[in-house]
Amino acid sequence: MKAIEHISQMRQKNEADLEKELLDLRRAQFSLRMQLATQQTTNTSQLGKARRDIARIKTLQRERVAAK
Repeated sequence: MKAIEHISQMRQKNEADLEKELLDLRRAQFSLRMQLATQQTTNTSQLGKARRDIARIKTLQRERVAAK
């Protein structure tokens, strides 16, 4: 249920907000990858969550382009 609520919230955002969130998530993903490589993190599930959120945003953007 949590993912469905998150997706519905993202659908309400405009394109600029989605781009900003995508940029923030990519920065977070890079940071998590570096922490993982240097063994500074213990919560490895955060990387997967960031990847899924990036994919969700990119899917929404692609849906909007296809709908035009």
